[in-house]
Amino acid sequence: MSHEQGWFVFVPGTPVAQPRHRVSSRGGFARTYLPKKHPVHGYKKAVHEAAVAAGLPVFTGPVDVEIAAVFAMPKSWSKKKRDAMACSLHTQKPDADNIAKAVLDALSAFWTDDAQVAVLRVRKTWSMGWHPGTHIRIREAT
Repeated sequence: MSHEQGWFVFVPGTPVAQPRHRVSSRGGFARTYLPKKHPVHGYKKAVHEAAVAAGLPVFTGPVDVEIAAVFAMPKSWSKKKRDAMACSLHTQKPDADNIAKAVLDALSAFWTDDAQVAVLRVRKTWSMGWHPGTHIRIREAT
């Protein structure tokens, strides 16, 4: 099954970055964990479900992934600032690489090895009136 333009997945809502694991010690042994209530768990589930709904196949060769993370502008910004910042690059937290980690972790069921992601592009922008969300395009890399 081949889609020349790739498969498109949209996840509504604010993009969530993969946080650093926390470390705790019990009985002299250290363990790493993510708190169960962290929003990244729901975000990853939403990404996975959106990919299933889009009919994403399991890839066997190299994969090209594009991620566009669109953030809502703060309500405290003036109309003038909102107009000036519309569609401009988002240079605040969360970091692009941590957004990519969360998305790629959520999509790991669609390839046999993470090393298959041969091309990865991540772009963070402010919204221009539309709702925040994560736009993902996945295709076979050539």
